[in-house]
Amino acid sequence: MAQVEKRGGLLRKSSASKKPLKEKVVLMYDEIFMMEDPGQCSPRFWEELFLMKVNLEYLEGKLESLDGEELMKIKDNINCLFQHCIQALGEEHPIRVVNALQTLCALIRGVHQKNKSTSGFDIINMLMGFDKAELCMKNLMESLDSLLCAEGSESLKSLCLKLLLCLVTVTDNISQNTILEYVMINSIFEAILQILSHPPSRREHGYDAVVLLALLVNYRKYESVNPYIVKLSIVDDEATLNGMGLVIAQALSEYNRQYKDKEEEHQSGFFSALTNMVGSMFIADAHEKISVQTNEAILLALYEAVHLNRNFITVLAQSHPEMGLVTTPVSPAPTTPVTPLGTTPPSSDVISSVELPLDADVQTSNLLITFLKYSSIVMQDTKDEHRLHSGKLCLIILTCIAEDQYANAFLHDDNMNFRVNLHRMPMRHRKKAADKNLPCRPLVCAVLDLMVEFIVTHMMKEFPMDLYVRCIQVVHKLLCYQKKCRVRLHYTWRELWSALINLLKFLMSNETVLLAKHNIFTLALMIVNLFNMFITYGDTFLPTPSSYDELYYEIIRMHQSFDNLYSMVLRLSTNAGQWKEAASKVTHALVNIRAIINHFNPKIESYAAVNHISQLSEEQVLEVVRANYDTLTLKLQDGLDQYERYSEQHKEAAFFKELVRSISTNVRRNLAFHTLSQEVLLKEFSTIS
Repeated sequence: MAQVEKRGGLLRKSSASKKPLKEKVVLMYDEIFMMEDPGQCSPRFWEELFLMKVNLEYLEGKLESLDGEELMKIKDNINCLFQHCIQALGEEHPIRVVNALQTLCALIRGVHQKNKSTSGFDIINMLMGFDKAELCMKNLMESLDSLLCAEGSESLKSLCLKLLLCLVTVTDNISQNTILEYVMINSIFEAILQILSHPPSRREHGYDAVVLLALLVNYRKYESVNPYIVKLSIVDDEATLNGMGLVIAQALSEYNRQYKDKEEEHQSGFFSALTNMVGSMFIADAHEKISVQTNEAILLALYEAVHLNRNFITVLAQSHPEMGLVTTPVSPAPTTPVTPLGTTPPSSDVISSVELPLDADVQTSNLLITFLKYSSIVMQDTKDEHRLHSGKLCLIILTCIAEDQYANAFLHDDNMNFRVNLHRMPMRHRKKAADKNLPCRPLVCAVLDLMVEFIVTHMMKEFPMDLYVRCIQVVHKLLCYQKKCRVRLHYTWRELWSALINLLKFLMSNETVLLAKHNIFTLALMIVNLFNMFITYGDTFLPTPSSYDELYYEIIRMHQSFDNLYSMVLRLSTNAGQWKEAASKVTHALVNIRAIINHFNPKIESYAAVNHISQLSEEQVLEVVRANYDTLTLKLQDGLDQYERYSEQHKEAAFFKELVRSISTNVRRNLAFHTLSQEVLLKEFSTIS
């Protein structure tokens, strides 16, 4: 028997020389693309069409192949097909519903692809007709809402969400997608919440639901009142918020797990053996090869939840076992490869598991810990554009958290101690920290560790100034809370002080190169004012009097760095250049640091001379410091514990528009409607009563 081949809707015998035969569904599509109404010649045409397996490729290709004039000639038929698809969504026969959903996807994508340059209004007219658009979209959204909320087929719900994602992401800039006005008017917000609040549906569809919600929230968010923003901001149902948190935690956990697997694979490979032979000479370069695509879609969802809904803050600290968080789903979905920006959801087997504890003693985790681990990975390498965007978004989320009173309360809670194993970039001059030596501490310590790690590891030619500013702001906001609430945090503050001084040294040694691109005095002023915060208010939040003494010791020990900084800013503030004003602010901010250095240095030198000691020990210097506090005079500096609150619309609008465009493009590219084969659907629907 000759083999039958099938390509682009054509059927032919490979040995035959006759014309290829077309599938019936393709012949029916061809009738739609004629100018006559196919329903007039064949009364059962539309009824039969939705019993046929959809040929997405042919339908989309056919739409794209027509020019604008040809498309307008068959506009009435396209309108008719669109309306019949919506009618079919109300059918009892699930196969009709599936085929209608897939046909709608092909129609929307095909027409949009053809009309990229035209306005959204023209596309609405082409799909539905202006006069019927409002009613069409109302019926469509009501049908999708009913299907999502019903207790029926999970496959149907999956296709409904994919259709909605297709509708939302069909244009790169979702705010230019005029069809979404109807999605705003006919809200499916409650359907999304229902999916998130019920464990079975959340396991199957949680990822798509969360990404869809994050995108809908970003539709014209700065130009008009977006009902999804309003509704998300007032959600207070615990099950719903926890469900959303679980979906986000599981997606971030999967990223962390993939990274850890690659890291272990990398360390046990050939390169590891080579590195052991020649030393750690190439360790930084080797590490760059460990790369797992970032998940900006899910990170955007986390940001919107934290930024818009104060009730969601409680979800960040919701403790759960780090293993066996969710039971195994009933039917595992097909796994799909991780794609750029993490727009492909984790498979169901992934969603049923969470991070494995990195230490046998670690029993619990929470969303914040998972997020901090994720941040510690993506913030390592900011040379890649996606990672740079991810790193920036991580710092924006941390900024929102650091400003929130309730978040700060649990971050600093002594009764909520966790062992958080952050990823640290391999560097030649330091050893890899042993995981088992990590102490259990309040979560704010892990946030500070992450900030210190970033400061230490990003002093490079392509200096990420914006990320550094955000990093210092997070530290400052945490200190403001500690000062205000008199929280005495037992933290290794010396690591922070040392990192800040090294950053100042880097700014000074690369002054010429950096000033060509950045105003380094803004960052220098922020660093100096962090020290001023410790000097002025440290006695209210540093854990012990000896911690305050150690602060003075570090300033005195590193006095040359502060002296050099003063010389640099004095030089630039006395010249009539562009940096005069910015440099003079740093000059004034250094007054107390210089007072400390000028007060204690002569006394230390005198002590050394009297006792005939060439080099004083730390304890001896501290002894001199403690004995001479009384005669030190400092100026009171105003506004050290004040900060400008985060505002998205005024400062971050351009970043989020570009980020959402990038996510939208990738979600569209990775939408897979063919993952449900007709055989799977038939098998599932044969069991439906």
